[in-house]
Formats: sequence, structure tokens, C-alpha cells
Amino acid sequence: MSHSALNSFDDFYQLLADSLAKNSLIKLLLSKYRGADKSLQRITIRPISLQNEPMLSFVYQHQTNHITKNLSYDEGLASIKLLLGSDFKSAHLATAEAEVQLEISKKGKVQISTHNVKQTVAAPLEHDREKKRFVDIERPFLTKLGVTDSQHNLIPAMSRKWKQINKFIEVFSQALEASPHKNDQPINVVDFGSGKGYLTFAIHDYLRHSLHNDAQVTGVELRQALADLCNETAATLDHQGLSFVCGDVRTHAPKQTDVMIALHACDIATDYAIHYGIRANADIIMCSPCCHKQIRPQMHSPELFKPMLQYGVHMGQQAEMVTDSLRALFLEANGYATKVFEFISLEHTNKNKMILAVKKPQQNQKDSAAILAQIADIKAYYGIKEHCLETLLAQTQAD
Repeated sequence: MSHSALNSFDDFYQLLADSLAKNSLIKLLLSKYRGADKSLQRITIRPISLQNEPMLSFVYQHQTNHITKNLSYDEGLASIKLLLGSDFKSAHLATAEAEVQLEISKKGKVQISTHNVKQTVAAPLEHDREKKRFVDIERPFLTKLGVTDSQHNLIPAMSRKWKQINKFIEVFSQALEASPHKNDQPINVVDFGSGKGYLTFAIHDYLRHSLHNDAQVTGVELRQALADLCNETAATLDHQGLSFVCGDVRTHAPKQTDVMIALHACDIATDYAIHYGIRANADIIMCSPCCHKQIRPQMHSPELFKPMLQYGVHMGQQAEMVTDSLRALFLEANGYATKVFEFISLEHTNKNKMILAVKKPQQNQKDSAAILAQIADIKAYYGIKEHCLETLLAQTQAD
């Protein structure tokens, strides 16, 4: 179709379909959203190759996060036809031969302008290789745990867990590089709340298979049945150096620990986990807090903030921020370099924050005193009388 002959939405749609057929599509951007989802801003659509199949990647750009959906060409074209005109009033199509702008007025009138260009079209993006995978998808433990099938294909319902596993190992590998632990020494890992063992198996496999480290990994799980199941799986797969025990962070006696992990530990269980890591002189402490019940009822809202904090969700977010900031500062005061960041995108889980602490080579007592003074100021400002981690640390010092 001649670009100069574009007069209607159907013409535009046909040009899009033709560009896909000729492998000349570069990008389609849908904007001026007028639908019900007030957070959605635009959709960017590009051709990709997924498991050697041509697909269209839809990136839904919201105010706070992006969501990606991959569709076949036929499904993608049908979806675009529904979206454009009903929810989106503007589209910018970039092909190897032209850039085409479509605008739909409030009265539904279509205007199309075309600018002829010559652009080089890259081969469709190999979507499976966009990100480095730190875990080989063909590893047997993934099949045994139900993440992949017998042909090592990812089970669709486990895609979020697969992303979480890779992100976790990526964060861990970076922390290990920054830690004082020597690579030729066996690593001792304790994972509290190990559950079904997805991440526990992954970290053991990464250490033993990828780094060839004679690691000892222990999963600590409150439910005896899950601990027994994971031990049976580890024995079946001959994962030497991997074991699971029944217990929790309060009952598991501290021992030589290089890496302490506690993901989604509820409320003060996170404080007990951090305390365990500090007592064990762990090189790496990885926590993903779940809820923040202890600090919230203690907090007094400053008068200036009361109009904002009258909304429960904002009060909860403030309590979360203050609680985890204090935890990070206590770790800093005890000789750790600490980061607080989003671990997994909110599209995968709402429990997405991680506190990552890596032991510093040396502890500066003056710095520690200054940080403790900052903690005292924050507590005084919000009227906080008790913080579980502070109490635990004080008890340890007294002992």
C-alpha cells in the first residue's frame, strides 16, 4: 500500500499488517490513553523472537511500573485493532520505509500524516536472551520442584517464580563479589522460612554447580512436612551439602554462617533474622520484610503530616519506610554496608523490598556512634519507644 494513500484507520491497520509480513516493522507506540485505567500511559509494541517464534511484545507503561505481554502476530494485530480508537487516540508507526502518525479527534475523525524514511531493521530481538540467566533452566532441581517439565520447558504458571529465582541469584552473586568472603573457602548459608525450597535449592545449585564451591546450605522451615519433603528431594537429586531442618529464627541456634537469608519474614521475625546474622558475623545478610506491626502503633504523626497520614495506606507505607530504615541503620552501625531496594517488580509480588547488608572489612566506631545518634533522633521524632532489633542487640551486648 502506498503511504500517500493512507486515509482511514483501516488503511493504517493494513499498513501495520503489511510491515509485519515484510519484517519491516520497527515499533508501534499507542498513546493518548482515554480508558478506565488511570495509571496507564502508553503501550510500546515491538517484534521479538520467543523460542524461535515471531511474536509482538506489548509493554504497558504505567505510572509506577511496566507490564510486558507477548502475543502472536495474529493475536497482537487483533489486540491493536481493539485498543486503537476505543482506548488510545494516537499511534506512531515506525517501519523501514516510513514513519506514520495517526490521530483520532474527539469526534472520531482520523488524520494520518506520513514521513518517508529509510531505516535499518534489526533482526527480531531474541527475547529469551534479553537477560542473563544465573540459573540454567535445564538443571534437574527445577523439574523436580515443578518449575519446568520433563523436557526442561518452563511451566507457564511458574514464570513468576522463575524470574524471582534468577533475580535472587543475581543479587546474591553481586553481594558475594562485594563481600570479604574468600572464594576458595566453603560458604555456609542459612535460609530461614525456606518453604518449598525454590530459592534454597537455587542458591545451593549456583554455589556448587556454577562457582564450584563446597557450600553447605541449610533451609530452616517451621513446617516439619515441608522440611521432610525438601530433604527427600535433595537426597533424590544427590544435592550434597544441602539439608533442611524444622525450626524458626528464634529457635535455630547460631552457628558459623557466611550468608543469612530470610525472605518474607513476618513483622519482628525479620528483626530476629537480622540479629541472628549479626551475632553469627555473617558476611551477607539478605532480608525481604513482610509486615510491620510493631512500629506502626507506636508512631506519632507530626502535625504537618496528619492530613496525608489520615489515609491508612499512607500510614502503612510510612511505618514500613521507618521500620526498614531503622533496620538498615542498625546494620550500618554494626559494620555493614547496607542497601534497601525493590527486589522483584510489583507485577510479580507485593512483597518486593529487600534489605541487603554486606560486611565491611573494618568497622569505624565513630561512624557507628554517629549512626546510632541518627537512630535516636528518628525514634524521638516519631515517638518510637521500642524497636525489636534494638532490644535484641542490647541484650546481646549485655550478655
